[in-house]
Amino acid sequence: MGKRLLIVSTLDSSQPFGAFTRPFYLGQYLTKYFEVCQLGLDCSSVNYASSISIGSRSLKSYIQNIQKCIDEFCPDIIYAQETLPGLAALISYKYKLKKHSNCSLVLDFHTFSAYEYWTRLFSVANPFKEFAQCIKTYIAQGILIFSGSPIIAAGESTPKLISEWYGKTPQQIYCVGNGVAEDFINIDSHLDKDPYQAFRPAKVVVLIAPKTFQFPTNDMSVSMTLEVANHLKSHQEKVHFVVIGRDSSDISEPIPSNISFLGFLSHREDFVAHLKYADIALLPFSKQAVAGGARNKALDYFASKNLVVSTPEGLRGLEEFRHLEHLLITGYSSKEVADTVLDAASNIDKYQFLVDTGYTLVREKYSWDAKSHSIAKILMKASKS
Repeated sequence: MGKRLLIVSTLDSSQPFGAFTRPFYLGQYLTKYFEVCQLGLDCSSVNYASSISIGSRSLKSYIQNIQKCIDEFCPDIIYAQETLPGLAALISYKYKLKKHSNCSLVLDFHTFSAYEYWTRLFSVANPFKEFAQCIKTYIAQGILIFSGSPIIAAGESTPKLISEWYGKTPQQIYCVGNGVAEDFINIDSHLDKDPYQAFRPAKVVVLIAPKTFQFPTNDMSVSMTLEVANHLKSHQEKVHFVVIGRDSSDISEPIPSNISFLGFLSHREDFVAHLKYADIALLPFSKQAVAGGARNKALDYFASKNLVVSTPEGLRGLEEFRHLEHLLITGYSSKEVADTVLDAASNIDKYQFLVDTGYTLVREKYSWDAKSHSIAKILMKASKS
């Protein structure tokens, strides 16, 4: 086995989406290049490498566990994803540097958090709390940026934002986006029966919107989907909306009859089937949403061979996917999204070529295997410098 790699993240097996996705799948494929150890909140799903579950989001807990892991696992490279794990890894790395001088630290920015908080400042219920988070993450990410450690950014816009917000462009910054799991790319076309049979002959429009820690982005997407569904109440025979990750009890406003809430699908097979049998997949994010996490949803949609309908913000970090080449991009108003969804549902065969080109692009360039190969080269370069 080659060099030892410690991956530090907020991986949480109780929530197998969002922050779980990038460290889990990259870790799985990075075992081809390194001896891997995963350190996160709940690593019980990590069955491909050794792991440590912290169970706490406190900086102190992260530092203590990272330092222990440095002593016992003796990593050659520490790969820290997101702000809290990055800060803890940097402190631990500096503290232990004298004993482990051959160890390298590489940071990973899944999102540029301060910008996200700032953009949403006037569209959330508690702007003061949002502003406090903005200041905290601005300081924390600034410390990481000025540490001089190499940075891997999941979004193409991150280097530009760093330059604008800090007046500095890191010398070593690389853009490697998210990928899509193999069970979507190589999905069996003969799955179990259609889970949406009760809604047929309507075309099913699916939205993935689980509750996530701190960030209200998914809440915004659910609100817009409810608005879109209300616009299309008179077209129930043509379009039915399905939200995965939310229960109807989570919704305080009246729910139109053309939308269903399925809650959290705990079995991966059920989740895959519900995407596979959907006709249209929705990314209804406003400008204020700053939807960095939408990348995971978008790639799953494309890989599942759904016709994707998105606002411009829904494609953040996936600018290679273009309107009328791979998907349908709408304006930001719920009326514009509704009109596009109705057109798509009424002319699904007309847009089949978008489904095909979107799937082909994902299969060729966005598998986690391909992304891990790019990450491995960066990590190896950092370990030699």
